[in-house]
Amino acid sequence: MSKPDALLVDVAALVESGHSNQMPLSVVAGGAVITGRLAPEAVWRQRVSEVLADSAHLTDFSTVFTAANTGEGPPTHLHFHVAQILQGTMGIPETGGMYRVAIEDVSAWSMGDFSYSDH
Repeated sequence: MSKPDALLVDVAALVESGHSNQMPLSVVAGGAVITGRLAPEAVWRQRVSEVLADSAHLTDFSTVFTAANTGEGPPTHLHFHVAQILQGTMGIPETGGMYRVAIEDVSAWSMGDFSYSDH
């Protein structure tokens, strides 16, 4: 098990404490580049719950994401929204998705989000 980057844990803790969903971040985890904006876990869980509740086939799973988080100790995960996994010259999905990444799995990171352009 790797030791989480203390600076990245501090960034995640600030996002959690400020309840902001505007912090742009890009990470490398498991060889994949994920880029997007961080959100507090509670905000992220609520949004995932809403998306699942709107689905006729997945609505039963929405309650899993509304369970209260104890919030004790430093953050262990990054919660991305409007995020993409970068693959070649495109981001998947094009519109952005919701990703949860364990901080201990992050091998590199940078402030800011990346986007590709044809121009």
